[in-house]
Parts: sequence; C-alpha cells; structure tokens
Amino acid sequence: MATGGAPGPGGAQCVTRVELTVSCEKLLDMDVFSKSDPLCALYIDSGSGWYEFGRTEMVLNCLNPKFAKKFVMDYYFEMMQKLKFCVYDIDNDTHNLDDDDFLGEMGCSLGQIVSCRTLTRPLLLKNKKPAGCGTITICAEEIKDNRVADFEVSARKLDKKYLWWSDPFLEFYKKTETSWQLAHRTEVVKNNLNPNWRPFRIPLQSLCGGDLERRIKVDCYDHHVNGSHSLIGTFVTTLSQMQTGTHVSPAEFECVNRKKSEGRKRGYRNSGVICVKRCQVVKEYTFLDYIMGGCQLNFTIAVDFTGSNGDPRTPQSLHYINPDGYNEYLAAIWAVGNIIQDYDSTKTFPAFGFGAMIPPDWKVSHQFPINFDPVHPFCQGIEGVVSAYQKCLPQVKLYGPTNFSPVINHVACFARQAVQQRAAAQYFVLLILTDGVITDMDQTVAAIVEASRLPMSIIIVGVGGEDFDAMEFLDSDDKVLRSPWGSAAFRDIVQFVPFRRFKANSVALAQSVLAELPDQVSYFFNFSKLKPPNESTQAGPP
Repeated sequence: MATGGAPGPGGAQCVTRVELTVSCEKLLDMDVFSKSDPLCALYIDSGSGWYEFGRTEMVLNCLNPKFAKKFVMDYYFEMMQKLKFCVYDIDNDTHNLDDDDFLGEMGCSLGQIVSCRTLTRPLLLKNKKPAGCGTITICAEEIKDNRVADFEVSARKLDKKYLWWSDPFLEFYKKTETSWQLAHRTEVVKNNLNPNWRPFRIPLQSLCGGDLERRIKVDCYDHHVNGSHSLIGTFVTTLSQMQTGTHVSPAEFECVNRKKSEGRKRGYRNSGVICVKRCQVVKEYTFLDYIMGGCQLNFTIAVDFTGSNGDPRTPQSLHYINPDGYNEYLAAIWAVGNIIQDYDSTKTFPAFGFGAMIPPDWKVSHQFPINFDPVHPFCQGIEGVVSAYQKCLPQVKLYGPTNFSPVINHVACFARQAVQQRAAAQYFVLLILTDGVITDMDQTVAAIVEASRLPMSIIIVGVGGEDFDAMEFLDSDDKVLRSPWGSAAFRDIVQFVPFRRFKANSVALAQSVLAELPDQVSYFFNFSKLKPPNESTQAGPP
C-alpha cells in the first residue's frame, strides 16, 4: 500500500516507486537453546500516529538475517516520510507482535534511505540504548521496471545431506556493485532429491535490475530446523540463459559445491542439476492499472449479531441501542465504510448479519440481509448501511453460534461466477465486523482456502477488546493456511484490523484496513494472466 500526501506548491508531486531490502547483523540472542527467529516490521508515521505498513518473513534461528520479502512504497520528494523499522524475535504463531521479544528498532526518513541508497545504523531498544551490537541495513532501489519473471524450477540427483534425503530450497541473488543481494527464497520441499518447486515469480527489478545479462547467483540449500542450513551447491547464470528452458527441454545448470570441487574428492562433478523448465518475462500490472482500467471492487458487509456482544439494552454492549445513536459497531461501520465506499463505483453494499434469531419464525440465521429484503439486500452508501443496521438491531435477538463460513461462501459464489468470465473485471471484498469469537473454525478455514483461488479478499475488523487470537490465526501472512482436510490456501486473502487500536486515528485506520488489498488484487489477476478490462478489450481475446 503506497503512502499518500498532498501535492507540492506547484500542484504536482515528485513521486517515484522504491523497493527497500532489509538485512540485520549481530542481533540479540533471546532464545536459550537456539538463536533468535527475527522478523522486521515497518511502521510509518501518519502524522497522528504510527501504523504498520508491512512485515518481512520470519527467518529461523539466525542472528544475521537477510530478508527476502521487500517493502515497496511511493517516495515523495517534497514530503517528510518518517519510518520505523522494528525487529522482533518471533516466539509464537499469533499475528500480534506485542508478545514477542523486541530486538531493536531504527527510525529514519525515507529520504535519508533514498539519498544514501544503502543505510546502516545501530538498532536501539525502547529506552534508546544500543540493542547489543545489532545493526540494520536498508537498501533502496528505484523501481523502473514493472516486469516479472515467472519460474517453474525442478532439480534432480541432489546430494543427500542427512542419511538418505535432503529438504532442498533455493535462494536467488542479484549481483550489486559490492555484494550479492537476496532477491527470492523458494519454499522447502521435504525429503526429496528430485524436487519440483511451486511456480513463483520474481520482479526483474529485484532479480537483475531489468538487465537480462546481469549475473544471478542461485544457491541450493538443505533446510535444517535449527537454521544452520547446509549448502548443497551453487551456480551463476543470467536471466537470458534461464529463458532458454522449456518443459520439453529445460535449461540445466550444474549445482556445484566449491568445497567438494576444490577438495580431494575424486570424480566429483556436481551436487545435482537445477532444471529451469520455464522462465518467462511478463509485464506485471499494478493495482491502479486494474482499477483505472475498469476493474470494479465489490464490497459486502457482514455484522456479528451474536450474544457474546452483550445485551443491546445495556451500555456495556457493543451493540448498545444508544439514544445518542452511537455504539462501537456503528463507529466501526462509519469509520471503515467511509474508507471503502470510495473504491466501490456503485456505492451500493450488500449488508448481512449473522448469529441472530430473526423474525417471523425466530430461527437462527448466519446470513440474513439487515434490511430484511432477501431479493435486494443492498444498502445505498454507508448511510444506508447505518440506517439498516439501526432499524434491524431492535428487531432481532442476539444469539449464536458465531459462524463465518456461510457469509464467506455466499460472497465466494459471486466471485466464482466472475472467474468464469476470464476477465479482470470484478474483485470481491468481504468486510466482517465481529467481536472475535468463531464457532465454525474448521469450516471457516476451509471456506477461506477455497476463496483464496477466487478474485476475493476478506477484511476482518475486530470490535471490542476480546481475545482476537482466532482472527490473527486467519490473517496468515507468510504462513500457509491449511484446511482440516489438508488443502492449502493458494494465497493470503485475510486482513485483520483491531478497531480499538485505530479508532482515534482515521488515517492510520484507513491505511491498516486497505494495507494488503492492492497487492492481493494485483497478485490474483497477474497470476491468472488477466489484463485490465480496457487493455483486454483493445488487445482482443488471447
């Protein structure tokens, strides 16, 4: 999600897109029997508070991590963009970083990073004292190329590193003026000397700076749980050389372990062969390419009417029927709704409730229109949603259980119809407002896993101050969400936002609510090889 800002004195902004790469050295070791498992979170000063822009992956058992995940953001020459990089030792699976060990932070402006290109500074603790000898390095590079390389890669006859097997993964490095910079890390394939990695894509900016002849280094490692991965072998190539591969005739590269090749091992040739079956350079469309090209965002709102919210007749209830017209759900609907309605061209929102007994038969429903019109469950603007909510609340009985899956599956039906059109014309966003209790977790996870293959995202806004561990579990980030029946999510489509943390800061709330949506939209359509509607129309069918 890009940062925003006001135009400069002349009415125009000097803006460019930059990519930030993060690495650290000599981090504090907070674990007793192993090394720290670091992750870096980036925070941006909105002017009225800090909000989280994004976070890297977690690197297991490492005090000198090189993070593969980049931060991509807009740089405004005329603006002071204050940043804060915070490093944590991840000790659990929750999304909340407050319960993880703090390893240090570094504050600076984006301008300082851009002007230096490579900025290295010591990490500081909350009391501003040095975090041991820990340092953080931020490398900035302007994005001038919006192409990506789509890869399909396998290997054969890799060396065994433990008894009869290895757990291989690959790291791709770009050659810079002074070193090799990590561009991408694949997943680990367990117990396989002839692995096939899942298809992946790397921005050309990260991989070779757009230069197809720039050297690229590929390391193949055997993964160890304790982080001390064993190098299987290495090769150096260029993107143009990798492009020669096909499924019928892959481009093959010998994976060489220099210690073995320079040692006394007789007859050593290689430690396996890496096979590039596909390396295709394609244009990657941005979120704005799709939106400005005619893609419609369709928002659906779902409100939690379960008994855990409290009796609406009492001031303690999150659904309190307040004579002054205010409760926490109303505040969340107004705040979040005012953000999302700018991105929905129709300004009409299907709005549903779940977990209540509804008239006239007083059966529990997990997907009822809050305007009580099943044929036309749409509300005109956020004002219409608020009005329907206020009229609905006295007519229903808060009950339970809290089932998310029915409303997720309902929106997924429409997203599935959009997929069949084979066009990047519509993307669906389900906004769930809830107090944090989920009863049908298995069914909800299964519904999310299925929806991850559709043009659909889910934003969950946590209302109240209850335990939101379940919401954070669904907001999987770099962890792969799996259903109880074994199927894995194709991508992360869930964004969780605790409303109380942001309700006094509308700017930070807006940034947090929409932080992951642009990348989710562009990733889905790009991976599906779908162009913006206006470009598809001009170009004709593929």
